[in-house]
Amino acid sequence: MKSISLFLFFCFITSPVFAAMNHGGMIMDEKGMIMNHNPDKLPKDCKEISEDVNITIRGGHKFAKDSPGKMFTYDKRDWQVSPCARVNVTFINEDDIRHQFMIHGLPGYMYPKGMFTIELYGKGQKTGSFIVPSRDYTYYIHCEVSQHTEKGMKGQLKVGKGSGDLDSILGLSAPLTPDLYPINNTHYTWLALIFSIIIGAFLIRLLPGLFTSKHSEP
Repeated sequence: MKSISLFLFFCFITSPVFAAMNHGGMIMDEKGMIMNHNPDKLPKDCKEISEDVNITIRGGHKFAKDSPGKMFTYDKRDWQVSPCARVNVTFINEDDIRHQFMIHGLPGYMYPKGMFTIELYGKGQKTGSFIVPSRDYTYYIHCEVSQHTEKGMKGQLKVGKGSGDLDSILGLSAPLTPDLYPINNTHYTWLALIFSIIIGAFLIRLLPGLFTSKHSEP
């Protein structure tokens, strides 16, 4: 009996343990976290949930391949929901690095710092919910990992009619500060170009003659 007890105790202390935390709207485990998850608490200006909206968002490098100068983005970057809607977000990270779905501007009395966030430490997916207020507004979505926003991970969520489009969203709006690569050609640049053209033309005329003379020798 003592041997069996020792064996069971050994199995218990050596078995893998995956800790998870779930309290106060925070859900966290070894794969990632959801911050300010809220599936049921209504904003003050909403009497009831107007609709359930299920959104699946994929984030990763491959979605930015057709956008020069960008490194990461979401597969979709623009959404529209009704006022007082419950938005159920499934965020799928398709890269082996951290990515986030973070939305700003939500009521601070419900969402600390006005944010709802899903973060994944690598490939995987998580689902969380938040309820939007009744006003027409455009909410800012991005990935807060350093340089990921600047490299393309940015979007918007319009509630009702929204409050206009945000800037610098791939495929939707013009960048606030566009990437410009001016070429300052001086007179030396033009002289070098003209000289290169002359030398090239001379070689084109000279080389065929050299080959012809070599082949004509006995």
